[in-house]
This record gives sequence, C-alpha cells and structure tokens, in this order.
Amino acid sequence: MKTTPMRWSLADARELLFFSLPGRIPAPSSDRRALPAQSGAQTQLRFDRQTGEWVIIAALRQDRTYKPASADCPLCPGPSGLTSEVPAPDYDVVVFENRFPSLSGDAETAAGPVPTDGFVCAPANGRCEVIAFSSDHTGSFADLGDAHARLVVEAWRHRTAELMARPEIEQVFCFENRGEEIGVTLTHPHGQIYGYPHLTPRTTAMLREADAHRMRDGTNMFARILAEEVDDGRRIVARNDAFTAFVPFAARWPVEVHIYPNRFVHNLTDLDDAELDSFAQIYRDILRRFDRMYAAPLPYISALHQYTDDDAQREGYFHVELFSIRRSATKLKYLAGSESAMGAFITDTTPEAVADRLREL
Repeated sequence: MKTTPMRWSLADARELLFFSLPGRIPAPSSDRRALPAQSGAQTQLRFDRQTGEWVIIAALRQDRTYKPASADCPLCPGPSGLTSEVPAPDYDVVVFENRFPSLSGDAETAAGPVPTDGFVCAPANGRCEVIAFSSDHTGSFADLGDAHARLVVEAWRHRTAELMARPEIEQVFCFENRGEEIGVTLTHPHGQIYGYPHLTPRTTAMLREADAHRMRDGTNMFARILAEEVDDGRRIVARNDAFTAFVPFAARWPVEVHIYPNRFVHNLTDLDDAELDSFAQIYRDILRRFDRMYAAPLPYISALHQYTDDDAQREGYFHVELFSIRRSATKLKYLAGSESAMGAFITDTTPEAVADRLREL
C-alpha cells in the first residue's frame, strides 16, 4: 500500500499534504487567512558546553495556539478557508508544516552544527510538521479503523523517506503527545514529525551503547535485548508474526512499552506491506490496553526511533517507545529533583507488574 498525497499550499506558503483512503478524493479550497510570511531566521541552535548537547531556541513558539475551544480548533476541517490549517470540508489524514516550528531553516547542502569554544550558535535548519490522524475532533489513534490506522503509518513512512533525503536533516522523529497532563495544547488527535539537523541526545547515547556492545559481543544490542525479552517472557505484552511489544527490563516510566520488529530494520521505509499492517495492528492494540488501565484515557507519549544505514547510525534498530506519566488512577509521576536535575530515574512499580496488568487488559 503506497499512497501519493495531494499537495496544497497554505496562505503563508507552508506545505499541506492530504493522505486519503481508497476512493476518497480531497477537495481543498484556498486558504484565505491573513498570515505573516514564514521566516527561517526565527529559530537557532545553541551549544551547551557542559553536556555537549545542542539546545533549540525557538522564541516564536510562545505565541502558538493554546487550548482553543473546540469550535476554534485549527485541525478540524475549515471549508471556508478562514478558520483552519486544513481548508477543506473533510479529510482522512493530513500533514502540514508547523506554523510555530522549533526548526525552521532550510539548507541546500548538509550543514550540521560544529561545536567550538565560546558561545556557539548555529542555524536551526530542519523541518517541523503536524500530522492530524483524522478529521474527528473527539477521536484518538486507538479508535481508528484498520485501514485508517494503516494510512497514518503510510503517512509516517512517506514523510520519513522524504525528510531523510534532505541534506540538512540528520534524524527524523515521528511522535505523539496525548493528554493535557503531558502538556498537549490541542486535543484534536494529532502527532508531530521533526527533521533534526543533528542526532538527538537520547539517540546519540543509545548508538554509543550499541557500538560498545558490538565491540564486546559482536551482535546488535537492540536485537539482543529483544531476543532476551522474548526468552524471559515475563514482560511480553503482545506479539504477532512481525512485531513484539514488551515492558522494558529497566523501565523508567510508570507505564512503558517498547514495540520492536522481529527482524532488524533501520526505519519504517525498510518494512514491507505485511509488516506495516502488523505494526499498525500491534500499535493500536497497545494503545487500547493503555486506555483500559483506568476510567479515563491514559496520557502518553509515543516515540518512533528511526535511523539511517550510514556509518554513524548503522547499529540503530527501529522501535517505538510508548510511555505514560500516570502512576495510578489519581496520581501522576512528576520529574522532580533526581530525574530532572540529575537524569537518575526512580520507578515506583516493577516492570513485571505493569506487564502483567497490560496482558490482563
């Protein structure tokens, strides 16, 4: 299943892509909003010499849309062309450039930031996109039908391939934040796609460990983790022909599940159609288990870890990490002193108990 999106332009020249189910043809209209032109100079990178990490400075995001009334939702269809980021009477899945991006510069050639001594700044080249999973304002990814969920996966795959081909982008990150407890400011079911000009700190750390494992053991670290979780069995939540979902042995979050393909691939573009079908199925399965844990839907973050096959990322194994800050029906886990200041996580339950509960659900 390969879908070619319909491309459209918004009033400020940002790109909008319509991904449609078979037999469905988008009918967009002109975006008639008076929007200021986008500027690539609005964001920058600053190098933190204490950690060796880049920090994104994006002051324009202070003005982003914040908890609008449902009638003013910018992700609901807006056929008048005056009210929405999607000037159309309806849609299945759309992707568009974020109006308030963290990364907004373009470059014709790769221009990865290079740290030196002193106060170092670099252009925040990259791309930030929004993906709306459905035109239904009150829905969720877990509620999508089989074909619709598969269409979202195909949109992720399309954007991954296109963004990875851009010379200024080093890493493509598809993710979803769900729930006000997480910090979500738009309740319409949606996610985001970031094209970073550098490898993120977590990716760098995981690849460093994977390289060290390869030197010691001669095998891929991620594949070894998956094999050992399957052999152990206590933390497996769900499994099908192509994917395995498990609570990791050293889970950091009150509810945390990782989804791995059963064979080594770097990213979504390496999966065949049958594997993509299986991925959509097990992904929704886990989200539905999340939503059955308590009386209210579980707030969560979903992170798709993707890699390229170049030398720096060759050990990277595509997988999804889903986690929630809710630690009981009435309590949230806040990242306080140990976690926020020192990065030393403390977990209030055991991964085995969480896996047992999710299997029951």
